[in-house]
Amino acid sequence: MKLAILVTGGTFDKEYNKLTGRLHFRRTHVPEMLSLGRCRVKTRLHAVMMKDSLAMNANDRQRILRACRNAPESRIVITHGTDTMEKTARFLGPKINNKTIVLTGAMVPYRFGSSDGMFNLGAAIALAQVLPPGVFVAMNGRCFRWDQVTKNRRRGYFRTKIPCGLRASAHNRKQIKTKGKKGDQ
Repeated sequence: MKLAILVTGGTFDKEYNKLTGRLHFRRTHVPEMLSLGRCRVKTRLHAVMMKDSLAMNANDRQRILRACRNAPESRIVITHGTDTMEKTARFLGPKINNKTIVLTGAMVPYRFGSSDGMFNLGAAIALAQVLPPGVFVAMNGRCFRWDQVTKNRRRGYFRTKIPCGLRASAHNRKQIKTKGKKGDQ
């Protein structure tokens, strides 16, 4: 099985410019991350764009959608900025039903050395191989359906939009369930 990795930018691939003190994009770090992580999965890497997700617009999301639809692979990981990852997931979710797509990102740039990016990329690659067709978000060891995820900006992590008590309802039994700490909901 071959897996496509579509790069869109985000904190995942940002670097620090020592002269200006700003974060910027130079190139994707995904090949280095796959090598360091000793990834044994056959992948095809495609840089769709290198953009901060806050600067993404409808045209950018259309480009991502086209890249997903045009990919010969049925299993795709998308690296994406966390600020609008849920927005892109909601855009793709209703439009893609024959492929497994997992969006992931990082809260800290990979180049900073203490990034969650390697962990999230590894999780996304593993999940893309076993999840059914659909669109998902994989962040910090958790997996969410496209229509059930939100970013808790105050605490800096992703969580499910479904209240804890509704998870076991008949409506949700067929959906991927997530469990977290009590204050996670």
